[in-house]
Amino acid sequence: MSLSQTLEKIPDFGRDIRLNLDTLLKSADIPGLTDLQRAGIAVACAYSVETPELIQSIEEEYAPLITPEVRHAAQGAATLMAMNNVYYRFLHLADDPELKKLPAKLRMNLIGKPGIPKVDFELMCLAVSAIAGCGSCIQAHVHEVKKVGITPEGIQTTVRIASVINAAGRALHLI
Repeated sequence: MSLSQTLEKIPDFGRDIRLNLDTLLKSADIPGLTDLQRAGIAVACAYSVETPELIQSIEEEYAPLITPEVRHAAQGAATLMAMNNVYYRFLHLADDPELKKLPAKLRMNLIGKPGIPKVDFELMCLAVSAIAGCGSCIQAHVHEVKKVGITPEGIQTTVRIASVINAAGRALHLI
């Protein structure tokens, strides 16, 4: 199913979501990110919100860009951040100095070797962490992408994509 067909399924209560998603994913004038980065972020967010028709339609929209490596990294970002966002959000919310000193003892090898450019994977992780609301992870990923030259507009666009895909997933679950 095409992205346009999926967006048409969102009822009028989600009209703003339809318009925002159409703009963010289809417009050529979105600042701060390459088309490949935008595609990877979008598909990672779709995996994160667990909406099969959204995943399918985003993958179809960006078919030439969603290589097996990008798909693998997007799936990895969604699942790895599902673990990290819970763990690091817990540490932040518990605000216990003794707990913060303990090693996480969680494997995160994919972060070091994601199979795509590291910055693209970090952007995917930032977007998924924004959906999950993990402040510690958001700060860490913002720091990493800024180090390699992603602009504030690129960071904002990343989180705009995450927010709208999260809302689109919610809208599709409600129908």
